[in-house]
Amino acid sequence: MHKFDFSPRSSLLDKRPVKKPLLPLVFGASLIAMFATALAVAPDSDQIKRQTVIESLSTLDISILDNTRHAFFSETQIQRGDNLQRVLSRLNINDNEAANFLKSSPDTTSIRQEFIAGRTISASSTGDGRLMQLYFPLGNGSAMLKVQRTSKGFEARMMADRPEVHIISKNAQIEHSLFAATDAAGIPDAIAIQLAEIFSSEIDFHTDLRKGDRFSVAYETHYQEGQPIRSGRILAAEFVNDGQIHRALWHDQGNTSGSYLTPEGKPLRKAFLRSPLEFSRISSGFSLRFHPILNRWRAHQGVDYAAPTGTSVRATANATVDYVGQQNGYGKVIILRHDNKHSTLYAHLDRFRNGLRKGAKVNQGETIGYVGQTGWATGPHLHYEFRIDDKPVNPLSAKIPVLAPSLTSSELDSFKKQSQTLLALIESMRASQVVYME
Repeated sequence: MHKFDFSPRSSLLDKRPVKKPLLPLVFGASLIAMFATALAVAPDSDQIKRQTVIESLSTLDISILDNTRHAFFSETQIQRGDNLQRVLSRLNINDNEAANFLKSSPDTTSIRQEFIAGRTISASSTGDGRLMQLYFPLGNGSAMLKVQRTSKGFEARMMADRPEVHIISKNAQIEHSLFAATDAAGIPDAIAIQLAEIFSSEIDFHTDLRKGDRFSVAYETHYQEGQPIRSGRILAAEFVNDGQIHRALWHDQGNTSGSYLTPEGKPLRKAFLRSPLEFSRISSGFSLRFHPILNRWRAHQGVDYAAPTGTSVRATANATVDYVGQQNGYGKVIILRHDNKHSTLYAHLDRFRNGLRKGAKVNQGETIGYVGQTGWATGPHLHYEFRIDDKPVNPLSAKIPVLAPSLTSSELDSFKKQSQTLLALIESMRASQVVYME
């Protein structure tokens, strides 16, 4: 979720987005008396007149900007198990009148009918949480429902989804975490997640980030009627991790398809994803650990990812389901066979994806199950193993092959011509340390 602060007196392009509204305060001042004393003493002479001047200055007026007059933009994605109240809360909307209208009005029936996980909802609100406008995409995305506050209450109307696309460029530095850095720079969470996905084969965002790491990113933002309604895709990005520079440029292959390549034209996508979960917190790494149930030290043959029960677990590579069922301490487990050499295991699952069975084909990134704490587990998490010749190896350090071949000579020439502008933008941001531009 993300917030923008747009002043009613300024152009949208002139305001820097921020995660939380900054309320400018003008502190009052007590009566200030200014004393100016001019003293001048000439050498060897006391004939110069001395004069003391006292002047009173008027008290400054105290004024506090009215937070309710500012509009703040937020966006969030509907998650599995969400209800309308949870979504409004993430949008920082605390407005009973708006909630009742969305829940009960005949004009908002389409929202209730299409309240589906994965949909991105955006809204603008006042600093005290009153809803001003809400955008909800409908059907195949060609239309949206706009809910707006008027002098007579709320109204909803259907409108075509024909946004203007603006390119936003920002950079930031890691001080605590990726999300803390993107929050401070006003970068939407959706873009932060994309950033982690793009570089996930190069950087382990759970363990490799260092204080002082920095990144630059150019991404799309969609505007409708002058208002931002959602984030688009990243077009170019640079991430400097522990002194090593990683770059990615979007290669548009037409028909909305494409991929991320290095400036040299080499693909970033690997045959295996580094993580079976979307950017999650690792609870324990690949190491010796004290097993909490067996009460003895043993080799921990994988990586545990702490995550709430019900979090989607995805296949890290194209595969055939080799096993799906119950296995002692593993609880509910899935084993995928990727080729004659590689396999992966996913344990302690709460449940499996509907219809998943042995012999089924799954694609990289496809949901296969959901996080739980079945078997020998003291809390909800995913236990993940990456196996070579049926022997577990550290998935965080294993050498992973590239999935796609590099471009041909003609394709490479075309790509380099197309990417010159974006590459120059990243270069200029890196050189000038620009925080925000559009």
